[in-house]
Amino acid sequence: MASVADVARAAGVAKATAARVLGGYGTVSAKTREAVEAAAIRLGYRPNELARSMTTGRTGTVGVVVGDIGNPFFSLAVRGISDRLRTAGFGVILANSGEDVEEERAAIRRLLAWRVDGIIVSPASVTDTAHIAEAMASGVAVTLLDREIAGLSADCATTDDTGAAQSVTEELIRRDHRNLAYVTSSLPDEGQFLGPQSIRTGAVRKRIEAFLATCTRRSTVARVLTGASGDAATARLIQTAMSEPNPPDAIIASDSLIGISVFRTLRERGLRIGHDVSLVTFYDADWTQVTEPPVAVVSQPALDMGEAAAGLLVERLAAPTLLPRRVAIPTTLIWRRSVRAE
Repeated sequence: MASVADVARAAGVAKATAARVLGGYGTVSAKTREAVEAAAIRLGYRPNELARSMTTGRTGTVGVVVGDIGNPFFSLAVRGISDRLRTAGFGVILANSGEDVEEERAAIRRLLAWRVDGIIVSPASVTDTAHIAEAMASGVAVTLLDREIAGLSADCATTDDTGAAQSVTEELIRRDHRNLAYVTSSLPDEGQFLGPQSIRTGAVRKRIEAFLATCTRRSTVARVLTGASGDAATARLIQTAMSEPNPPDAIIASDSLIGISVFRTLRERGLRIGHDVSLVTFYDADWTQVTEPPVAVVSQPALDMGEAAAGLLVERLAAPTLLPRRVAIPTTLIWRRSVRAE
């Protein structure tokens, strides 16, 4: 690989002069700049990013850790993050935690070793967060995506999970549903659901809190089905619930992957969605509009959330002393024929 010294010799200038041109700092004449840039192109020069980072203290990279890149919500959020960071001159290193705290901890440790300038993370747990606090204490800018952590002074881009869950539950009850179920892939601590506090995932915990509180206030039967971590597990949960003497007449799926599994299971059971049982899912995935019936959704602007998280991080890198900020992106309820009419 061509070095700065090689470029300097080819351009007929001092090494320090070539370094100023190639590094984008200092002042040189237009003629000298043209000569150095032409020599760099001719020799196929590529900058040594490691050496540059040792000089500037910046690597120009941001680490992103999400729960499940296979989930369309996270995929679109990462697209928003990547687009915003690219315009600010940053590259992205992506890691998938699988909603596992140990994997998340290991991913953040690797990102810190690679000297990323900042980290955007969707925390797998709202209780086991020491590794995130330690990353912040090391001087790395951290922004939380989708999930807040109480007591942690970090920037956060999220949606109003409490308001969304309350609104969708209220509307289902208003449409005369009296036995509601919320289905999530989250596994409670100790393997048994003992209330919202046993759920580690922050966004899901807030939704369940609002769901249960609304059902209690409106004297409506509510159940929470946990561990829907794939088609087979989701099918077992739904089959069991629908086999009970008093089965749910409405189901809220915590994300679109769970939603499509619930839809498939209900159809296989011979139930008429929108008549025998209603279905709503969080996130407006493409499939929800082409099924029969089309599925009602809580539309979450994942792209906007990703862009907002990246924007917060870029601002934090430019001004480290800013007070922590929280951006809440509004959600929209889209009612379709998977929910029975009033």
